[in-house]
Amino acid sequence: MRAAPQTLLSPRSIAIIGASDDLSKTASRPLRFLRGGGYEGTVYPIARRETVLGERAWPSLAALPERPDHAFVLLPTEGAMAAVAECAKLGIPAVTVLAGGFSEAGPEGLARESALRESLRGSEMRLLGPNSIGLANLNHRMVLTANAAFAEPDLPRGGTFVASQSGSMIGAILSRGRQRGLGFAGLVSVGAEVDLDVGSICASTLDDPQVTSYLLFLETLRGADTLRDFAAGAAARGKPVIAYKLGRSQEAAELAVSHTGALAGEDDVADAFLRDCGIARVDTLEGLFEAPALLQRLPIRPAGSRKPVIGVVTTTGGGAAMVVDQLGIRGISVEAPGEATRQRLKDAGIDPGHGRILDLTLAGTRPEVMGPALDALLKAPEFDLIIAVAGSSARFQPELAVQPVVEAAKGGTHLAAFCVPEAPQALAMLAAADVPAFRTPETCADAVAAAFARREPRASATVAAVTDRRERMLDEAEAYELLADLGVPHAPCVAIPAAQAGREKLPFPYPVAVKVLHRDILHKTDLGGVALGISSDTALRDAATRIVASVAEHRPALGADRVLIQAMTRPLGEVLVGFRRDPQVGPIILLAAGGIMTEIYRDRSVRLAPVDHGTAREMIAEVRALRALEGYRGKPRGDMEALASAIVALSRLAERDDVKECEINPLMVLDEGHGVMAVDAVIRLAGFQGEDISTVPHG
Repeated sequence: MRAAPQTLLSPRSIAIIGASDDLSKTASRPLRFLRGGGYEGTVYPIARRETVLGERAWPSLAALPERPDHAFVLLPTEGAMAAVAECAKLGIPAVTVLAGGFSEAGPEGLARESALRESLRGSEMRLLGPNSIGLANLNHRMVLTANAAFAEPDLPRGGTFVASQSGSMIGAILSRGRQRGLGFAGLVSVGAEVDLDVGSICASTLDDPQVTSYLLFLETLRGADTLRDFAAGAAARGKPVIAYKLGRSQEAAELAVSHTGALAGEDDVADAFLRDCGIARVDTLEGLFEAPALLQRLPIRPAGSRKPVIGVVTTTGGGAAMVVDQLGIRGISVEAPGEATRQRLKDAGIDPGHGRILDLTLAGTRPEVMGPALDALLKAPEFDLIIAVAGSSARFQPELAVQPVVEAAKGGTHLAAFCVPEAPQALAMLAAADVPAFRTPETCADAVAAAFARREPRASATVAAVTDRRERMLDEAEAYELLADLGVPHAPCVAIPAAQAGREKLPFPYPVAVKVLHRDILHKTDLGGVALGISSDTALRDAATRIVASVAEHRPALGADRVLIQAMTRPLGEVLVGFRRDPQVGPIILLAAGGIMTEIYRDRSVRLAPVDHGTAREMIAEVRALRALEGYRGKPRGDMEALASAIVALSRLAERDDVKECEINPLMVLDEGHGVMAVDAVIRLAGFQGEDISTVPHG
């Protein structure tokens, strides 16, 4: 990964190209903010006048007495392109471009973007933008942005570094974070990421001791590879990364040939990608600001860890119930203290009660009660996090309400607090002591769920690149041959012309399934192309005739005249296992409840591919419908290890360069010890330039 140059965030000299003398114009802000923020480097305003805001201006970059470290281009689109080309020729290390009119402006904009990239070719210059509103390194006192929010005096300095794909959001994050006591090391608007992207910029700060955490505002996953490498570096250094990503809605259409595309839409893939990178994805904007303190205390849990268990202690049952409810919505369990912990509470003179929460009532407002209660809970091995919920005393007597929490946090890292009333003084006390504190139950649960959803970043696996070649589909028989090569078993079958069906002995007994066989027919049932439970030669002949006629009626141009005859089996259950190459994050593997109801229930698990057996088992545990196959209420247990092996095998398609998409639906799960069996498959290959698809054998 090629990180951003040091001159991007810590330049010794800056040229502002297109600086304005008019205070009402956006182009006047960068110079004003640099001076107002106390920047100690040299600033060169480039303008067609002798002075800008009382400072000497220069007519061109060539007229400067030195080559600046960083140039901020404020010119309109065409002028900006010319300025970038000049900066590259002069060898300026870093350039930021404010102007729009590029990829967002259609074909002409794309051509301009291509010209920008061409300007960079052969030079060492790095480009931020276009469409970047600028950046700030508060620890360097460098505020190089046109965002009006940075006009505030005494900008809050701290350890949080922000990278945003939305330009205006760096100002919103600055102002909202300030109200919550959050200080910033730097904030960057990445714009269109023609060159520098979120991952490469953040990676350049990984070894900066003044940067302790990262906030990302994402609209897309451009530069997924660099983002993944950065996130792994951040995890290795114990620096948490929190992301708010747009796109939770289902409007993001996925043009894929299989159910896998519909099930693993853009946001599902983004969610899996961020979790696999060890990035905590929050659902609420407030969670973006309040999660960092929690993640500083909660490291990423090792693979295979049990589901997290939360303990809640409170002085107000209603306030605690709100937290429990919000955690439950997100699948996080709140449990009562175990027997050993209950005994410790009793020994301290505290009634542990019988519910999920430890409700101390008004007695808990006394430090001599809350303190021992927290001590007992923090020592309890059954809890992964303790949440202390403070009632109205947090507003009127904050020193009583939260001081025990502050003291307990010194000896227990897995502790957070929620204040039910509006309690700014109590929250300030908690923030000063680095205790994670939340203003709403929704934000509290959001941050907790995001923290525990992270997975240990995996080293980047060997993934083959698939070039843009002519594509082709495999028919079902061909698909089974490929699956067999991977080690995924399929039901016994034969492919024959429909006219021969029922006229020769089958290599397996009746009953059988009969299906139309054609690479251009993916959903056979929709065309009347499937018949099940066929039990004789006569019935087989009739079924094959009906199938060919039905398909011809629906799609006469296909000329489908072959059928696949397949042995039938009775499974314990059905699943869908799918593989595809996402255009942004690369290969993914999906597991879902199988059969015709797959898309309706959307009960699935997604990971980056390839995966190992441990990850495959985690995926199985995440699909709710599969609990019925694990010996539920004395029922037979399915062969879950064989299912895990099939998931791993299919995920290894990531290591091949010829498969774009593969889906088995359904994959039959048989009794434990009897394996799994594919009974339908869709595979899309990358073809070869000049290949005549008509010559490919049909199996």
